[in-house]
Amino acid sequence: MKTRLALLAAALMLSTSAFAQPVEGGRANVVIQPEPPSLMMGLVQNGPTQMVAGNIYESLLRYDENLEPMPQLATDWEISEDGLTYTFHLAEGVKWHDGEDFTSEDVVFSVDVFLRETHARLRQSLEHVESVEAPDDHTVVFTLKQPFGPFIGIFEAGTMPMIPKHIYEGTDFANNEMNNTPIGTGPFKFEEWERGSHILLTKNEDYYEEGKPYLDEIYWHVIPDAAARAVAYENGVVDILPGGSVENFDVERIANLENSCITEKGWEYFAPHSWMWLNNREAPFDDARFRQAVMYAMDREFARDALWAGLGQVATGPVASSTRFYTDDVTQYTYDPAKAEALLEEMGYDGEPVRLLPLPYGETWQRWAEAVKQNLEEVGIPVEIVSTDVAGWNQRLAEWDYDMAFTYVYQYGDPALGVSRNYVSTNIAKGSQWNNVEGYENEEVDRIFDEAAVAVTPEERQELYTEVQKILVDEVPVAWMLELGFPTIHRCNIKDLVTSAIGLNDGFKNAYIEEAE
Repeated sequence: MKTRLALLAAALMLSTSAFAQPVEGGRANVVIQPEPPSLMMGLVQNGPTQMVAGNIYESLLRYDENLEPMPQLATDWEISEDGLTYTFHLAEGVKWHDGEDFTSEDVVFSVDVFLRETHARLRQSLEHVESVEAPDDHTVVFTLKQPFGPFIGIFEAGTMPMIPKHIYEGTDFANNEMNNTPIGTGPFKFEEWERGSHILLTKNEDYYEEGKPYLDEIYWHVIPDAAARAVAYENGVVDILPGGSVENFDVERIANLENSCITEKGWEYFAPHSWMWLNNREAPFDDARFRQAVMYAMDREFARDALWAGLGQVATGPVASSTRFYTDDVTQYTYDPAKAEALLEEMGYDGEPVRLLPLPYGETWQRWAEAVKQNLEEVGIPVEIVSTDVAGWNQRLAEWDYDMAFTYVYQYGDPALGVSRNYVSTNIAKGSQWNNVEGYENEEVDRIFDEAAVAVTPEERQELYTEVQKILVDEVPVAWMLELGFPTIHRCNIKDLVTSAIGLNDGFKNAYIEEAE
């Protein structure tokens, strides 16, 4: 199976305004909420980090809304007939932001050294990789241990960011001083970060894609208060509101303002899936009956309708309905306080209080935590809400210092890429908040996920993923909440803002501000 997709993928990159002439210059004023803890995307994968730093760092590919690969640092590629060898041909003339040449050695270092150590999600996919080699400066060859169909889907900036070897080789990655001034190959360079105020990215004048980017700057506004973010848009201080940056009850009103456009595109790759981590290591969460009681106690329809303004839908289990191999043929946890109380009585729960960490991403998440607290206390589970900032939330999750904690996680188009990582026991490791944080262990689940990842036919994979979804939904290692809706609002004269399946996370290289007529 030989694949050369450069021409087709280039055609897919054509924008909706392909026949318009992009305008050079100008600043994109964007809200970032909350402020990222870091912009070093090889170390930190929070949503805000990926959104800002995805315009600094790049990977070998991008993906369209159908999750088909498009060129980026790789201009074309081949997959061998046996599915074991992936050969990528790199763009020439690419330079790091400090002027050093980008070569295949940077790819080998990024994947096989840096990210194997630092990136919990990618590490699981790399278990299928036998070797990564650089036969010349512009060719990289990945050899797999066995065929792994989802492999072509891991080459986006948040999953496999390219890291400069000349800066990080032989250093303590987590404490390298360059983490504060990130160096990538992307269309925008890091310029300054005034904490609590703004992050400024400026145009990469030496970008290898001719004529791009069109914008001179991206100015990310840090505005902690949700009402103030809405006012900043209404007053013209900011022009782009990424998904989740204003409270859900404000979305319709703001989208109806003059010169405002709204799109739900740009989340196809991520399929954001919200849940509460449940610490399976400690009582009472080590009893599946308690975890089931939590599911029955929560009014998730209320959360969708009242807190998320009808955006998204109630989750049925670990796989989002927009992700491959989803099934709804699982136990359904409807809002049923009586069932919750019966399960708690059956297990002899003594009313021990539990701690709940809201996600520190704004008022909606705080109100959601309060709604859950009310639901759980109505069935006899006392809840203490423990609020933190983003750094504190990261630390508590990484150190397993919690009982329940809100999160939302990306699925990356395939259960082998974005789902299994949260449930297989081999992905339990302190120090990361992006792996099996709940500490769930089930050998049968491990086996099924392993088999499904390398199964040859879609039919075989569906059968296995259906089986594992049934097991997980019965055992409730985490409390699934909603498949989230995250519309982006922007001025209508900002064009080509969303041109891939990860939206704003790599969208600004194509964006331009149309001149007023």
